Amino acid sequence: MPARLERAVRDLIDGTRAYPIWGRLGWQDIRQRYRRSLLGPFWITISAAAMIGGIGLLYSQLLHQETDQYIPFLAVGLLVWFLFAALINDACLAFIGAEQFIKQVKLPLTVHVWRLVWRNLIIFGHNILILVPVFVYYHRSIDERALFSVAALLLVAIDGFMAGIVLGLVCARFRDVPPIVSNLVQLGFFLTPVMYQTQALGHQEWIAQVNPFFHFLQIVRAPLLGLEVPLDSWAFALSASLVCLLVTLAMFSRYRARIAYWV
Repeated sequence: MPARLERAVRDLIDGTRAYPIWGRLGWQDIRQRYRRSLLGPFWITISAAAMIGGIGLLYSQLLHQETDQYIPFLAVGLLVWFLFAALINDACLAFIGAEQFIKQVKLPLTVHVWRLVWRNLIIFGHNILILVPVFVYYHRSIDERALFSVAALLLVAIDGFMAGIVLGLVCARFRDVPPIVSNLVQLGFFLTPVMYQTQALGHQEWIAQVNPFFHFLQIVRAPLLGLEVPLDSWAFALSASLVCLLVTLAMFSRYRARIAYWV
């Protein structure tokens, strides 16, 4: 194994094992952001609930959908998309935001990436509570297929980690990239079937099928809604994850030593 690749793999392993560090730092980020706030991160949950309620009631009429079917579909879709968007946007600042740690404390660089992943999973854990009243009110039950959603979230977290490494080092080198990524994420929201079914695209349904966000969204959303496990989306997501892994190893092994200078 080449020396640079070996050091990169060692950083990946050591960073993952350092969960007491990035776990504590992730919690600290949440506490710091909402210091002196009465509800803390639940303000995000309240905002998400208001958005789901407002959009759900409006778009169910615009799209001629039954509210008991549409609002649970929208609720899961929006909450998962919020996670996607947060992971990608925060990934751009993975190393830039940890500049002081990188320059002053000797830690595996991947600790800072796991920190942002863990932070966003905590926020998602708060937001997912919205589904309880939604599912109860609309009499939606969760069966054993929901375990596939848990596995899908684990895959999303791993991919978010890999995106944090790649985007983190690219954005550390080129500071114009974060706003570009932010705009692309906003565009991706409208191109991804979050608020509408793929059938609404008609003959243009292929747009959803070539959209990676759709497949990752689908493997989380479908089992929670009691639908069949989308095996084609799982195949796409796993293939995309394998490609991400190869790109991550290639870029991290090549540019890892330069990150401290770029930040």
